[in-house]
Amino acid sequence: MKKSMIAVLVLVIIAAAIYFVPPFLLPDAEWDGSDDQGSQMVGEIIGGGYEPWAQPVMEQIIGDELSEGAEALLFVLQGAIGVAVLAFGFVVLNKRRKLSKSENFA
Repeated sequence: MKKSMIAVLVLVIIAAAIYFVPPFLLPDAEWDGSDDQGSQMVGEIIGGGYEPWAQPVMEQIIGDELSEGAEALLFVLQGAIGVAVLAFGFVVLNKRRKLSKSENFA
């Protein structure tokens, strides 16, 4: 096996361990998201009610909070756009590499 393949395999194993090991080591910990935790922490620090400076754009447009399904859909859409941008970048880099190799042999 090539050194680069071994390095990728080791990195994948490390990433999987970082993801899967903490819940087993800290089973009683809360693994909630951080959407509201920031404003709660600021409220605890300054000792009063904290009012956010801005509101989410989508909530202003529709005049109400988004449903959990709509939030999940937007989150998945955001991830898909990110993956598409990365894939496009990798394709462009791969084509450039192949082109530069073919020019070196010509």
